[in-house]
Amino acid sequence: MGETEAKRKRGRKPKTPISENLEIPPTSTSTAIVPATTPGTTSTPVLDDVFSVSNVEILDTGTPTDRHRRRRPGRPPKKLPKNSDKPEKPPAKAPGRRPSRPVENGDFALSTDLVVGPGLGADHGIRWESVERVMPAMDSVVKVFCVHTEPNFSLPWQRKRQYSSSSSGFVISGKRVLTNAHSVEHYTQVKLKKRGSDTKYLATVLAIGTECDIAMLTVDDDEFWQGVYPVEFGDLPTLQDAVTVVGYPIGGDTISVTSGVVSRIEILSYVYGSTELLGLQIDAAINSGNSGGPAFNDKGFPILGIEWQKMENPDLRKSMGMKPDQKGVRIKRIDPTTPEAQVLKPSDIILSFDSVHIANDGTVPFRHGERIGFSYLISQKYTGDNAAIRVLRNSEILNFDIELVTHKRLIPAHNRGRPPSYYIIAGFVFTTVSVPYLRSEYGKDYEYEAPVKLLDKLLHSLPESPNEQLVVVSQVLVADINIGYEDIVNTQVLAFNGKPVKNLRNLANMVESCNDEFLRFDLEYQQIVVLRTKTANDATLDILATHCIPSAMSDDLKT
Repeated sequence: MGETEAKRKRGRKPKTPISENLEIPPTSTSTAIVPATTPGTTSTPVLDDVFSVSNVEILDTGTPTDRHRRRRPGRPPKKLPKNSDKPEKPPAKAPGRRPSRPVENGDFALSTDLVVGPGLGADHGIRWESVERVMPAMDSVVKVFCVHTEPNFSLPWQRKRQYSSSSSGFVISGKRVLTNAHSVEHYTQVKLKKRGSDTKYLATVLAIGTECDIAMLTVDDDEFWQGVYPVEFGDLPTLQDAVTVVGYPIGGDTISVTSGVVSRIEILSYVYGSTELLGLQIDAAINSGNSGGPAFNDKGFPILGIEWQKMENPDLRKSMGMKPDQKGVRIKRIDPTTPEAQVLKPSDIILSFDSVHIANDGTVPFRHGERIGFSYLISQKYTGDNAAIRVLRNSEILNFDIELVTHKRLIPAHNRGRPPSYYIIAGFVFTTVSVPYLRSEYGKDYEYEAPVKLLDKLLHSLPESPNEQLVVVSQVLVADINIGYEDIVNTQVLAFNGKPVKNLRNLANMVESCNDEFLRFDLEYQQIVVLRTKTANDATLDILATHCIPSAMSDDLKT
């Protein structure tokens, strides 16, 4: 290289180093904050945002011009005239509501939370003045510290060793903070720390929404709220909208920022949640510690208690009496515990929900050029709301007004923070099956490792009554009285002394009040257990003492 050429290269202007002062690591994500201004101003920030629900990234958008504007390498950003009164163009909005991407229970890693304005980063030609305006808004993003003490499903009378985690959250109106439900699951203590602060403030958990994986917190200390401004909620973005997400990933105490675009919008089954809700997927990197998201209220999300079948086959439609211009889905089964079981019947064809026509593949119009599963319409309602449902039955169109309720699963997705219930007699430990129980017993791959009978009930069984539970013998604490029964593990209890077992309380009451000579338990796989009543009661006290168990039943069964 010649001397002249070398000097010319050394004198080249460097690219504007915007990202260096934003503490942007290789990967992260949780809450996105981007500058925007109100018409007629040049410095007042506008918080126009969308956030994630339970591990999903709902993010605010910029205009098409903002999204596709790119500077060529080496070209400096276009300068604006001094003292210009021309306002920046506000970001475009689109209607919508909540979203999510699945996160395995205990994996504090997913969810973006908060988005304000069009994207942030060098690609968008943001000026240094814009970066300065971003900083106060980022102060609304807080770090969440939680000490968890999980229940011990193998030994339900005690808890596991406590552990700590960190995640992210953000401030909303009313002196409240939103984060993910799994971030504070089984909490014993929650603390919050503001950006740039060395003080951790004790927080109170106001509400936890397990269906949507969101939680609401507050702090009693007024000092915490000084200098922070609430984030306001924005609208649903569109595909390819630029997003910038901010959070506190594990590995550092400072805030981090990543950018990406919205790549998918659809109805998803949340891994931590217990129902299907709207979900957004973004391509920004997300690391452990970034979890955090919005909470709505404690009403919960309803579900239409049916299983349905697509009607895409023309012969199937014709056999069901559908006209060529009629579309819909066929009801396969109905949850007998729901109000809709009183009016709907199997083989009814659902034509519309709240006057929105349902296609043969189960989708409904969403936005221009987009369709989405009709369960999206249900997710926009709350428990207690009514829905207008039109069905085709025997070639006759019927209209029903149905009250929507929260879905009751035979095997619930969550214990809702409550310790597991148990009952012990003669060393037999009886408990109820839930998804946390299966995960505790068989690990994160419980869907492959658990017994087929239990998995079949998890996926397909519907409760016959609102208080029905799946009761099992989880283990047998070995003693002389239960010789020969030691290998019984996680086996369902069907009946006691000839009477069906409805739930754990029902079983405990029947055993405690039994005056028969023998206790007979009918188990799955045609297996039976028979014990002499008096001997079993006497042996129970010794077994409890041997294993340091404080009581033969959990507190919830004593009341």
